[in-house]
Amino acid sequence: MELASKYDPQVVESKWYQYWLDNKLFSSKPDGREPYTVVIPPPNVTGVLHMGHMLNNTIQDILVRRARMEGKNACWVPGTDHASIATEAKVVNKLAQEGIKKTDLTREQFLEHAWDWTHEHGGIILKQLRRLGCSCDWDRTAFTMDETRSKSVIKVFCDLYNKGYIYRGVRMVNWDPQAQTALSDEEVIYKDEHSKLYHLKYYVAADDQAKVERKDEGNVMHKDEKGYYAVVATTRPETIMGDSAMCINPEDVKNTWLKGLHVIVPLVNRVIPVIEDSYVDIQFGTGCLKVTPAHDVNDHALGLKHGLETIDIFNDNGTISEAAGLYVGQDRMDVRKQISKDLEAAGLMEKVEDYDNKVGFSERTNVPIEPKLSTQWFLKMQHFADIALGPVMDDEIEFYPKKYKNTYRHWLENIKDWCISRQLWWGHRIPAYYFKDAEGKNATVVAETSEEALKLAKEKNPAVTAADLEQESDCMDTWFSSWLWPISVFDGINHPDNEEINYYYPTSDLVTGPDIIFFWVARMIMAGYEYRGKFPFKHVYFTGIVRDKLGRKMSKSLGNSPDPIMLIEKYGADGVRMGMMLSAPAGNDILFDETLCEQGRNFNNKIWNAFRLVQGWETTEIEQPEANRIAVEWFEAKLRAVNAEMNDQFKSYRISEALMTVYRLFWDEFSSWYLEMIKPEYGKPIDKVTYNATLSFFDNLLKMLHPFMPFITEELWQHIYDRKDSESIMRDELKIPAPTQAEEKLISDIEQVKAIVGGVRTVRNQKNIAPKVELELDVIGQNNYEAYNSVIRKMANLKAIEVVEEKPGDASGFMVGTDSFAVPVGDLIDVAAEIEKQEKELNHLEGFLAGIKKKLSNENFVAHAPAAVIERERKKQSDSEEKIAALKASLEELRKK
Repeated sequence: MELASKYDPQVVESKWYQYWLDNKLFSSKPDGREPYTVVIPPPNVTGVLHMGHMLNNTIQDILVRRARMEGKNACWVPGTDHASIATEAKVVNKLAQEGIKKTDLTREQFLEHAWDWTHEHGGIILKQLRRLGCSCDWDRTAFTMDETRSKSVIKVFCDLYNKGYIYRGVRMVNWDPQAQTALSDEEVIYKDEHSKLYHLKYYVAADDQAKVERKDEGNVMHKDEKGYYAVVATTRPETIMGDSAMCINPEDVKNTWLKGLHVIVPLVNRVIPVIEDSYVDIQFGTGCLKVTPAHDVNDHALGLKHGLETIDIFNDNGTISEAAGLYVGQDRMDVRKQISKDLEAAGLMEKVEDYDNKVGFSERTNVPIEPKLSTQWFLKMQHFADIALGPVMDDEIEFYPKKYKNTYRHWLENIKDWCISRQLWWGHRIPAYYFKDAEGKNATVVAETSEEALKLAKEKNPAVTAADLEQESDCMDTWFSSWLWPISVFDGINHPDNEEINYYYPTSDLVTGPDIIFFWVARMIMAGYEYRGKFPFKHVYFTGIVRDKLGRKMSKSLGNSPDPIMLIEKYGADGVRMGMMLSAPAGNDILFDETLCEQGRNFNNKIWNAFRLVQGWETTEIEQPEANRIAVEWFEAKLRAVNAEMNDQFKSYRISEALMTVYRLFWDEFSSWYLEMIKPEYGKPIDKVTYNATLSFFDNLLKMLHPFMPFITEELWQHIYDRKDSESIMRDELKIPAPTQAEEKLISDIEQVKAIVGGVRTVRNQKNIAPKVELELDVIGQNNYEAYNSVIRKMANLKAIEVVEEKPGDASGFMVGTDSFAVPVGDLIDVAAEIEKQEKELNHLEGFLAGIKKKLSNENFVAHAPAAVIERERKKQSDSEEKIAALKASLEELRKK
């Protein structure tokens, strides 16, 4: 099979990916080998590939491909997430475009549309991951709402309910008015907002005006022609319709005059009591707090403590409800603007100030959330926090980087119960059934099926029929299915002792973003210990956020996020993978620059051309030259040393460093040095021993590169030797022993040899001597590198290497370590031109030295400058004086000619 003259990623990538699929090379079945298991963080089923996916899945594929080449049974399980809120929102929008409202449909009719949407748009992202080269076992593709996963979720809900961990109750929740569903605390993103602080007048009730009196010198009392009033500062004036009290701190001397009084809610004209509680922050605002029990979690606590009325002024969609009495049906944000005008017009606004605060937004819809009293289902979390904290803090589960252990610990030590119900139809419907018991009271049973529910219900009311059971309309939080993912993909919930779960669980590595450490990572750890008694994964590698080169987070709205598929088409998958990894240290944000993909493509071309160079050499049965023997021994040692270094880097998940290590090995050591050491003269053959060794090196280099660059390495690996059908580089185990002490010394010696060659080349450049001109190298005193003379002669194009007692007068010298060398240049240079060049350099140095001396003679500078700065200037002086002396000596020799 002829190798093309130029590397064409499009041809190579499609050919080999199909080959891998046809030969089931990604497939994994339990066997006697050590398993290496990774489960993909399931992307949204209707999502498309973005740069974050590119980074995350590139890292996973690198780890999986490397594990295969270590001889492990690598299993990478792909799948998608049903994404309740996001998918339902898309389906609702699609229906709206067709003139259909969700409310016009039954649940079953809506779900038909949702499944149609999922089947039409679902799985696109998994197909795109194939373009990236991801080596998932596609036959294992799972979906969080497929039959196996759905049964798992329902079974776990029932189990936790029966254990007493799941309960239903009225609680203050985070409400998303756009999605019209409750959210967990972790789904609320707090953003800095430039808001307003409105200072409102709460007049003392008419019956209490006569009771007002100053009780302390520090009282801050307000009065105008209408009478006495208190001032309340709020960022949310639209909520005053829900006020049922005003609260002061009993220790606040500013407001003791208000004790025992009643005040009037502005505009609403409702009379409410002044209550006292130490909860109120004396320092914030005026020290007077409006209490709205239905719309603030702290106010709700005050309401329960003081027996206050709860007035819910918001509809589920964020509009004002009938209970408010004012602005009914208007949007809450519109009301905020209008009510401030109305309060001003009514003389009830003391003042308005600019105010910076944090506002909670829905992580899914990006609208401000509304604290709301609602009947929801919750999971008690303290038990799970207790079983999940220790393993991470004790490194039974290891985080990379370690800094995220503190983030994890802080969340678990401040855990709150998890609101697991969502007011949506797309998702796993909560398996709770409502009916009347034998006494006619409301009753609930929880069961995996309606048949089981009926049996349980009959125990409470034998007369109950299936028609009497009403199933809960809410579905579960999407994360309630995702937290089971490492177990459910192997059907370990439904069949906890099956062969696959026993073989593949616990998984090996999890690659994910730190933004879902609470949503997903912590909860999977909880589920793992609850249902398997063991961690779900041994290592967690946290990627950074992909940002543009200006440091901005990539987003569609900014237009700074490139289309990953377009990048692949432009630079090839291997080029893009390398571009992503060149700047992706664990846990640190990635400043993505498209030029890195270009660098990746250039590296592909470098590998391709190097192989074509070697492949083009003719071989013959001649004795291996000495230089070639040394080169082969050196590169064998170097290969072993670099492989050992990469092993250490992979163990500590320094994957970007591992890529740079093998990149330098190929580009700098193999291409720039080794191939130059062994390259035969033009038109002449190379000896077979060296050639065969070079092919073997290429074979190992390709295997070291394969996890990072799977396509080009497969293509060239197939060309090195004759391969059998179905053979692949990914199944060719990489076995390279560690270097011996002797090899480490050889590596060190060759570094010195390179420096000697570099010294000769520098002389050539400085003296404008052509590379083809043979030179002589003089070693002053003793040649400690005589064993490598053949390599030095070839690489530096020398006719001889001589040992001399002192440097010849017509020679240019240099040092390598403590060894001195000289290159006699004699008549090889233009003396006049060289004198002119050195005089210019001398003049420059003398001017530079004069400036340093002037600075050091300045007493003020010497007296006040840091010692390190003065020392640095003196070092510059010393270096300059040495260079000037050397130049003067050189000029003196030149002028004698």
